[in-house]
Amino acid sequence: MSTLSIDRTDGVTRRPGLRALRALRQGPLFVGAVVVLALLVLVAVCAPLLAPYDPNAVDLSATLAGTGADHLLGTDQNGRDILSRLIHGARTGLLGPLLVVALSTVLGLALGVAAAWRGGRIDAMLSRSMDMMFAFPGLLIAILFVAVFGSGLTAPVIAMSVAYTPYVGRLVRSVAAQEKARAYLESYRVQGWSGWTICVRHLIPNIAPTVLAQSAINFGYALMDLAALSYLGFGVQPPDSDWGSMINGGQSALLQDGLLPSFAPGVCIVLAVVAFGIVGEGIADRVAKRER
Repeated sequence: MSTLSIDRTDGVTRRPGLRALRALRQGPLFVGAVVVLALLVLVAVCAPLLAPYDPNAVDLSATLAGTGADHLLGTDQNGRDILSRLIHGARTGLLGPLLVVALSTVLGLALGVAAAWRGGRIDAMLSRSMDMMFAFPGLLIAILFVAVFGSGLTAPVIAMSVAYTPYVGRLVRSVAAQEKARAYLESYRVQGWSGWTICVRHLIPNIAPTVLAQSAINFGYALMDLAALSYLGFGVQPPDSDWGSMINGGQSALLQDGLLPSFAPGVCIVLAVVAFGIVGEGIADRVAKRER
């Protein structure tokens, strides 16, 4: 007969399932940021169900219509519902940074762990290669890729992934080198474990929280960079909904006292970037307290 294990601290009975919730308790600001991100993800996933109109449906008879029951945030200069375009824009706004962070984290993790574990010439070669990448701004690399492969989401994502890889790789190399010096890893080597097994089963899982914190911060930066590329016309192309291109398209509406077409997507970008930054800093603080 199975029994439920419990923790007793100061006479208070706590269920083990609550440990994860207590681990995320970083204050109201952190909780608020997590809620904002959860809502953004929910909106992006359920965009077809939540959007009241087709985001690309043009209605010139409702150009720059004000807020009301029919259009909660009004319409843009082409009569398209702003709220619907914001909801669908959350998909590209989050998908692009997600791909950038995923690719750059995998590449940076591999390069950083290889440099820290092997050391010597391999460490020097990989470290110098990553240092050289810092000389090339990410936006410049993205513009170059767009010039070669064409505009859209694919080229900027690949370019920004390359640009973000050195940031992850340098961090991973630093924390992996510190972790490698710990006695427990040396004991595994003495027992005859291969370097691959030690890295996969012990080294990478132990540095994962630090990498996760950096990835959350990078997500916000990548979102901002990709929105800037769309604003400049190098990213997602009209009429597809994207927060960056919506700001660009809404500039002409400002001359006709239409504030929401550009202001609303700008607010969404700011909220998302700030929320990811807060979550990343909260995770980093948690990791730092654990290591003290």
